[in-house]
Amino acid sequence: MSRFRVQGKGRVRHDAPVGFTFDGRAYDGLRGDTVASALLANGVHLMGRSFKYHRPRGPVCAGTEEPNALVGTSRDGGAKGGRFEPNTRATAQELRQGLTVESQNRLPSLKFDVGAVNDRLYMLFSAGFYYKTFMWPRSFWDRVYEPVIRAAAGLGKAPDTVDPDRYASRYLHTDVLVVGAGPAGLTAALAAARSGAEVTLVDEHAEMGGALLSDPGVGIDGMPAWDWIAAQLDELDRLGVRRMTRTTAIGYYHQNMVGLCERLTDHLDTLPDDAPRERMWRVRAGHVVLAQGALEKPLVFDGNDRPGVMLAGAAQTYLNRYGVRVGDLAVVVTSHDSAWHAAFDLADAGTRIAAIVDTRASVRADLTEAAARRGIRVLASHTVTATWGRLRVKSVRVAPVRDGKVQGGYRIDCDCLLMCGGWTPSLHLFSHTKGTLRWDDVQQAFLPDRSVEACQIAGAGRGLWGYEAALRDGIAAGNAAAEALGRDAQDSAVLVANDRTGSGVSHKELPTDGDPNRARAFVDFQNDVTAKDIRLAVREGMRSIEHVKRYTTNGMATDQGKMSNVNGLMIASDAVGKAPPQVGLTTFRPPYTPTTFGTFAGYHRGGQFEVTRKTPIDAWAEAHGAAFEPVSLWRRAWYFPQAGEDMHAAVARECLATRRSVGIFDASTLGKIEVSGPDAVEFMNRMYTNPWTKLGIGRCRYGVLLGEDGYIRDDGVIGRLRDDLFHVTTTTGGAARVLAMMEDYLQTEWPDLDVWLTSTTEQWATVALNGPDARKVLAPLVEGQDMSAEALPHMSVAECTVAGIPARLFRLSFTGELGFEINVPARHGLRLWEALMQAGADYDICPYGTETMHVLRAEKGFIIVGQDTDGTVAPDDANLGWAIGKAKTDFVGMRSLRRPDLVAKGRKQLVGLLTEDGAVRLEEGAQIVADPDQPKPMKMLGHVTSSYSSATLGRSIAMALIEGGRDMDGQIVHVPMPDGVHKARITSTNFYDPEGERLKV
Repeated sequence: MSRFRVQGKGRVRHDAPVGFTFDGRAYDGLRGDTVASALLANGVHLMGRSFKYHRPRGPVCAGTEEPNALVGTSRDGGAKGGRFEPNTRATAQELRQGLTVESQNRLPSLKFDVGAVNDRLYMLFSAGFYYKTFMWPRSFWDRVYEPVIRAAAGLGKAPDTVDPDRYASRYLHTDVLVVGAGPAGLTAALAAARSGAEVTLVDEHAEMGGALLSDPGVGIDGMPAWDWIAAQLDELDRLGVRRMTRTTAIGYYHQNMVGLCERLTDHLDTLPDDAPRERMWRVRAGHVVLAQGALEKPLVFDGNDRPGVMLAGAAQTYLNRYGVRVGDLAVVVTSHDSAWHAAFDLADAGTRIAAIVDTRASVRADLTEAAARRGIRVLASHTVTATWGRLRVKSVRVAPVRDGKVQGGYRIDCDCLLMCGGWTPSLHLFSHTKGTLRWDDVQQAFLPDRSVEACQIAGAGRGLWGYEAALRDGIAAGNAAAEALGRDAQDSAVLVANDRTGSGVSHKELPTDGDPNRARAFVDFQNDVTAKDIRLAVREGMRSIEHVKRYTTNGMATDQGKMSNVNGLMIASDAVGKAPPQVGLTTFRPPYTPTTFGTFAGYHRGGQFEVTRKTPIDAWAEAHGAAFEPVSLWRRAWYFPQAGEDMHAAVARECLATRRSVGIFDASTLGKIEVSGPDAVEFMNRMYTNPWTKLGIGRCRYGVLLGEDGYIRDDGVIGRLRDDLFHVTTTTGGAARVLAMMEDYLQTEWPDLDVWLTSTTEQWATVALNGPDARKVLAPLVEGQDMSAEALPHMSVAECTVAGIPARLFRLSFTGELGFEINVPARHGLRLWEALMQAGADYDICPYGTETMHVLRAEKGFIIVGQDTDGTVAPDDANLGWAIGKAKTDFVGMRSLRRPDLVAKGRKQLVGLLTEDGAVRLEEGAQIVADPDQPKPMKMLGHVTSSYSSATLGRSIAMALIEGGRDMDGQIVHVPMPDGVHKARITSTNFYDPEGERLKV
């Protein structure tokens, strides 16, 4: 048993030792310990090194806000093992048997670190030094500065092996979500549950109870605090409340969506088979109660960062929850009453309190009397001006303050220094919702103001101090949540004995008689930001707190400013000469605490990293040897190789077979949207460039969709099925984007239109038949529709039956051949495909994939949005000026088409290219120049957008965007490629059947 472990004290199991290693040395802890509490029990305070100066650091907190004690943890052999995690908070990692713990950011060892030379040179590393140092000489950036910065960046070592753990995710709907299971959270959950509401209670710790777990001397309703907690948890269980420990609310989003990270196995000695390590919960709550409590503030003074200097509340937690005294001889420095209670608890457990140093001139009589009974020296109206000790604090210099001036000081020996600068409400989650904050001059803290969500703040999170106040506020918050949900609230009350009420004063930094320009008074412990750094930033022009943050890196550590933001704000506001609310508060962003990538990824890893959408015909294609390619979120058949064929041979065969007889293509991935309603025609007129009013029922039209900037966003064929119903097709990759764009305009610009939008991409399987024999294959399977060219002309749509399946039959072509697209309910897609394959056997029907589709469409000059357009292409640039309704008065992007830059000469236009050597296929993306011998840098005229070898034409073809391309028809341009410069002639993009006779038969 370590001499710092108090036998029988705390909530750890003294009968269950747990072995672990730290930097290769074996230690023992107890079941229920954290890494930090176990090391402290063994007298180890030095646990890490700071980022910039590599100063020795120990834990300053006992919770997830810890900025100093970051370690690497592993189940299987350190940083090279698969289950290794860097930057783990030693104060939050529960101890497990065989845990391997490593310190970070040191070389060669934690006690002797060569990086500590930075500490000797600290005057060279003032705030913003990187902005000034790394600017000159310019040539040093690539060769010196960047390599050094990259080598120095970070604290822990990033794992270089595959993570073997599994991660999970789930959704949850609940009436009331209570975040934080301290005094206010427990009573809020009980009040809401007693009303009959479905309640979920979450807490990031292994046990529920919050601050009461560190204050066993408090009595509630006649019971000791721990017995009261057990009774409340029993009642919560009886009421059916879902209780989730080791679960952190990491983000609070719109419409009461809260993200939770539940840690499932990191505390277990052995891993259950297939058990996930962590689980992400996406919770939608009818009402949220935030009962996250408050965070204790450090005091800012010279030497406040040495190992052994920690928050008074943390020392109290280590004692009462983990049974660990943080030292034998303590000095307490405080400006708040709460630290006195911590001092009394430690004194009663055997730690000698050398002095309580209080910055206030007067302190409550009951506190000074309790200190006198314990023989504790009280130094009121005193300050701390320095500390000593290399790897752990050994002494502290204290000095009286008279009339605002620091008098002569003296040393007091100690092995730990406990500080308390008051408390800051935890407002991170509330701020995620864009709830407003207000500054409280009395408490010198930001408090929650107006909420934009169905949310209550309870307890210390809104500035209430004392257990009775927090308990009663929790009841009120729970009742308010219940009433907001239409349930009857029940009155209840609590009575607290030995309540730890208190108050204090706030300091920007402690007064000192030392040189403030040389003081090492730290504000952000992890990033080594000092008070003088913040004042320097203000002197150098940083007036906004956001600018100060980025100039100094204050608040950018892994604790996200939980320990440093308010102190930094107070110092900055003093330097600027403005009140704190005028200087502002930095933005809090999710996640609330550092969260593993695995939690966010969940099931999306390996083969499940991205959802692979497959069409109903995918299995047939796989069985028949198709090669596949990803297209947007879909897996699509790329080509169908036969024995001995590579891709080029297979594609050539598929192209020739389609043009000669008939080819079949799975087009199910095309985006499909139904636009319906009395105002459907008007909506289409406003969205698309084309006119739709006079489009007849049963007819189709090619539609072009623009953005407000006048550039092409998407295209597709649109069929009119009824007066008030359009079947809109989009590109495969544009389906979701187009629907979102339509929804946006319908909701925000034209809410007066009676229109409904329905995504039907997955509801319809689509099979395309193309080729001169397409009608012969299809006609015998069609019922209810005359298939003659006169009855079903090009660009028509009909509802009929195909192979006994209800279908929407489009006659259109993306190949230049006679073509049909048959849409049937998705569940019948494979049946339709097989029926067509059987019917086409006599015509040597040939299945083809996306590569052949690209070649066939390019031969006709049909564009693919996103390949032949690049976000700066207007309709006329792509030879689609004919698709703009000449009589239309308005549509999305119409005004932009009149912009001078969109009608100026010299714009890049889509043209065809034929290489001088027809065997040469140009590279897609290759740049185009007029004269390859021009002096460098060459003027680029444009680039190749599409390029293929055409078996039909017996040569290569290409399309390109070229400045003033149409005016250069017939001219020769040059295309530099790795194998040389190739000549190409500018032509029309329509290389095959330019009159379009083949698709009209």
